[in-house]
Parts: sequence; structure tokens; C-alpha cells
Amino acid sequence: MKGLRLAVLLGLICFGGTPASAQDVRITETMAEASFVVNGQTFTISRNQDQSAVLTGDFAKTSRACPQFCIHPMQAAPGVTTVGELELIDFLQTKVTAGDGLLIDSRLPDFYLSGTIPGAVNVPFSTLDATNPYRADILKALGAVEIGGGFDFTNVVDLMLFCNGPWCDQSPRAIRFLIDAGYPADHLFYYRGGMQDWLLLGLQTHVPGSNG
Repeated sequence: MKGLRLAVLLGLICFGGTPASAQDVRITETMAEASFVVNGQTFTISRNQDQSAVLTGDFAKTSRACPQFCIHPMQAAPGVTTVGELELIDFLQTKVTAGDGLLIDSRLPDFYLSGTIPGAVNVPFSTLDATNPYRADILKALGAVEIGGGFDFTNVVDLMLFCNGPWCDQSPRAIRFLIDAGYPADHLFYYRGGMQDWLLLGLQTHVPGSNG
């Protein structure tokens, strides 16, 4: 049943690392790139091979007004594990492909649609607020079982959440909303670097609705 619920959100996923290649800019010494398939569509996580490439646009900014764009702590909430890029890729290879996890882009839809991490699904942070009348449906899709006036979170999936970077509060807020709802903190993971660090490292993004 858990796999069926996830299939509704993601479709059937398979994931595997590709053999080493002649690429100069690799993910690790032994991993040139990683490919996976979602609903018959193949995605690849690799790095930009242009060693003179630099960030441009909003993600090239070093300074944003605080508040609202303040630097966030390394840990989003007690009991939540903070991860980096290699842990994120491993999460896709293991938890997501087994139907036991989701990589969640917590940003608002316009950000998500402009480009996201391959394999991510969009669950905007605001939809997890207690004021959202449809939040119960989201929690049930994640494996929670409604019991009386609350939920049983025994069989929920692991969630890894991210947003725009260490200065973005959307994934930390989403994590706190989930914990307030009763979601176990040890089933939540925080990719603090978000899109800022993902792009800084030259890692490939995906535009939802495109073929690559």
C-alpha cells in the first residue's frame, strides 16, 4: 500500500549509477554521473563540464535582506538530520527507488517549475501548514493513518526536503509544520544547501514538463 501511495505521487522509479566515464568534472572520483527513470522518463544527475562556468542571476547574489532572507541553523529542528549532495543522491538510489522515501522541493510552484533537482516532487511548504484544509490528504499520501482526531505515523515514508539554500526558510518551515503535525523527526532530512549549493557545484537540474 505504501508503494501504491508513492506511485500516485511519483510513478514507478528505478535508479542506478552509470559507469565511470572520461568526464573531467565528476560527482566523486568513482561516480561520473547517476541516471534514473521516472514514469519512463530518464533523468541524469551530472556536473557542468565547463570549468569556467560561474553562477548568474539570483543565485549569484551574496547578500539578501534579513529579515526575511536570514541564514538558517545547520539543523532545521531537533532530531532532523542535515545532509549534503552525496547523501541526497544516495537517498534517491535507496529510499526513493524502494518506495520508502520522497525528495521534496518545498518551494512555491513557480520556483519549482523554473528548475529543480531531478527526482524531486513539489510539496509547497504552505500546504503543510495546519491552516490548509487539505493537509490531512497530504499526510495520508505520505503514509499517515487517520485515527480519531489525529494520525498514526508508524508507516510514513522518509522525506528529504530542500528549498533555495541556507538563506531560505521554506524547507525549515515545512519541516516544522510536519513535526507539529506529529511526523517523526527521525523520518525527516534537511538538504540545507538547496538549489544555491546544487547549482554552485554545477549539478544538473530538471525543468518539470521537459524531457530531460
